[in-house]
Amino acid sequence: MTKIAILGAGSWGTALSIILSRSPRKHEIALWARSTELANAIVNDGENKAYLPGCEIPKSVAVTSQLEKTLAQVSIVVSAIPSAHVRAVFTSALAYLPEDAIIVSATKGLEPATNLRMSEVLTQVSSAKFSPRIAVLSGPSFAAEAARGEPTAVVVASADSTIPPSTESLAAKIQEEFAAPGFRLYTNDDVLGVELAGAMKNVIAIAAGACEGLGLGSNAVAALVTRGLSEMSRLAVALGGKPETLAGLAGLGDLVLTCTSKQSRNHQVGVQLGAGKKLGEILAATHTVAEGVGTTAPLLALARHHKIELPITEQVDAILHHGRAPREAIREIMERPQRREFA
Repeated sequence: MTKIAILGAGSWGTALSIILSRSPRKHEIALWARSTELANAIVNDGENKAYLPGCEIPKSVAVTSQLEKTLAQVSIVVSAIPSAHVRAVFTSALAYLPEDAIIVSATKGLEPATNLRMSEVLTQVSSAKFSPRIAVLSGPSFAAEAARGEPTAVVVASADSTIPPSTESLAAKIQEEFAAPGFRLYTNDDVLGVELAGAMKNVIAIAAGACEGLGLGSNAVAALVTRGLSEMSRLAVALGGKPETLAGLAGLGDLVLTCTSKQSRNHQVGVQLGAGKKLGEILAATHTVAEGVGTTAPLLALARHHKIELPITEQVDAILHHGRAPREAIREIMERPQRREFA
């Protein structure tokens, strides 16, 4: 029986523990929570009332705040930790992490201090002990819907083409292990494209939410989502990603979901900003993480380095961190010089 450890008992980490428990492959599932209080509450309540209320967690899922116990004899480790904390958690976990374990990143964001993608952070940390095998899980997947068993399709990406001594790709291995009723995975070898798409769509979702909060109507949101996809594609391709990845589940699929649903944390941040609330006020009222808030600066740093224009991301950053009024930011986007759609 394959042991899968999920680090991070937020909404997505908790949902994955439920999804993987339904797999016909009968895994041993361990879920690590950041605090003893949260772990005990999940065990006592039979659900994660703080992050995923109403979704029963099977008793077979071992919930603990002890990394050593979580990682003992593990075969696959899933990182479902906010991007700002991945390095610290895996630095602590490294002492207990088996060298042959596969790491699956399920975090959509960039490390604020370094501008690195999560697979790059995990590689840096793990390389101190062994050469890691890393896959990335992304796509349009609200945690509550996936946990309830509603149809969900995602992407698992890895640049590792084979797993010695077999000829099975790492992505195909995770595809097989994670498949469950209602949970479908597609493989991809474009790790960079998948990760950048997952990070950038959160920023565009904040802008889309701001349009809604300002009462600008459906035309504005449709235009912003479309131009947002163009922006995502420009940066991803400039860094080496594949255009087709941005047209797939990790790109267009996740962008549409995040920009149009009230379940999106990033979208809701944008709605409240558009309605006149201050960022500090918005963030203080929730214990969940809107990854787009911390992603704008790293994206702009990457864009400047590669001489890529990201007008929507620039304006979202100005709203979030430089006090620009949302209506002024939207006007700035609309009044940019006219140009060809596909230049």
